[in-house]
Amino acid sequence: MKPVRYAYGLTSVLLVGGAAVSLATGYPAGAQVAQNDDMQVSRAVPRAGAPESFADLTAQLQPAVVNISTRQRVEVRSSNPFTGTPFEGLFNRRQGQQEAEPEFREGQSLGSGFFISADGYVVTNNHVVSPTGRGTVEEITVTMPDGTEYAAELVGNDVESDLAVLKVDRSEDFPFVRFGDSRQARPGDWVVAIGNPFGLGGTVTSGIVSAVLRNTGMGGAYDRYIQTDAAINRGNSGGPLFDMQGNVIGINNAIFSPTGGSVGIGFAIPAEIAAPIVEQLRRGEAIERGYLGISIQPVTDDLASSLGIERNRGEIVQSVQAGEGAERAGIRAGDIVISVNGEPVTPEQSLSFLVANIAPGETIPIEFIRNGERSRANVTVGARPSAEELARQQMFDPEADEEEMLESTDDGLIEQRLGLQVVPLNPQIASQLGASAGTTGLAVGAVDPNSDAARKGIQRGDIILSANYREVPDIAGLEAVIAQADTEDRDAVLLRVQRRGRPPAYLPIRLR
Repeated sequence: MKPVRYAYGLTSVLLVGGAAVSLATGYPAGAQVAQNDDMQVSRAVPRAGAPESFADLTAQLQPAVVNISTRQRVEVRSSNPFTGTPFEGLFNRRQGQQEAEPEFREGQSLGSGFFISADGYVVTNNHVVSPTGRGTVEEITVTMPDGTEYAAELVGNDVESDLAVLKVDRSEDFPFVRFGDSRQARPGDWVVAIGNPFGLGGTVTSGIVSAVLRNTGMGGAYDRYIQTDAAINRGNSGGPLFDMQGNVIGINNAIFSPTGGSVGIGFAIPAEIAAPIVEQLRRGEAIERGYLGISIQPVTDDLASSLGIERNRGEIVQSVQAGEGAERAGIRAGDIVISVNGEPVTPEQSLSFLVANIAPGETIPIEFIRNGERSRANVTVGARPSAEELARQQMFDPEADEEEMLESTDDGLIEQRLGLQVVPLNPQIASQLGASAGTTGLAVGAVDPNSDAARKGIQRGDIILSANYREVPDIAGLEAVIAQADTEDRDAVLLRVQRRGRPPAYLPIRLR
């Protein structure tokens, strides 16, 4: 009988507890309450006044939000069919013409920004104040809500985070706003965006936070945004996204739109990311980010299923760069990285984001799965290369069309005299071309079909190891050989060329 009495006693306790809850809520014990019951909802609605009007909040904040415009000098592309290729300078010479002087036109860009201090520091997006195409920014103008215009100087900009800081030099104090804590934002929170869409100054839109820490798939170390349905359009870029306390919790940056206009899917850089970078730019400091030297890919459902691992967790290492921190610590292609410095790797918290926020030189633990078993390695984080350097390190496809040529870093001498476009080898390119990571030389990106190099059989993807028996680890080395050949009145240079699957061969290439 003891078990029965015990069960009965336990039930009594539960019922008493239920009675106590009933007295506190007014609902019978054990009753289920509708999620949208009036009494329940009344406790969760936004604070009084917020849904009815944003006028008072707007009046307080709007004076600190400005229009930003630039005047640019943009080089006009000519009718040269080789414009943008290594053979651009050869076109007019083949036509028996003098090389034409470049032509320019005036360009503009428009965006938004906001003061963060009374002494005139302004925050905006980097793409608002960066030149377009072959342009050069010659003037930046900040326009106040009352129409007053001020010249602004670029204090600092950061391509990776798409942030820039400007400075207006005036003795007067400017109205300004402060960053808030975007980590407190939740889906459903009210937000207000103020900016200059389509040049319409002082436009105010409202909405809610649709998602936090949204990964858009656009890539990069900071692919992590606040998503909102507040209307954001062209010209809103760089403007603030405010919470109901008037704090800047995001910087409006991009939209998803099949039409070019707002469809209720806008993205803002979280203040959590922006504020520290803005402060460094304001102080004139270089932005340094962590770097492991690996290429990665998210763990998809199919990949997780094939390996029998947890879904939505970790990223797979596709390749490892020689000499960087990951390789030195023993990380291999195929490893599944599941945590960095104790933080789990998830779709919302990617490996790139976690590593980018670690100071170069710091040694951190990394957990990964290899052959179904968990392992751990201590990795010394390196310094992330610039966006331009990373672009040059992208994989080199020797089978790609020559219209997809890599950007050369020389001044045109090699294209003019040899009819070749070349780029320095790095471990990624060497691997793609079947060479060892330690190989030095120049990868051929394109070959002028009318050149002697083409007649001698040089192709895209070949590696130039030496010229006139001198190693050419960089472009300057090959240019020096060409210059010496001119000095000695030689009509050709002897290149040692390696192609995948073949031994190196010496080829004399006539100069033009």
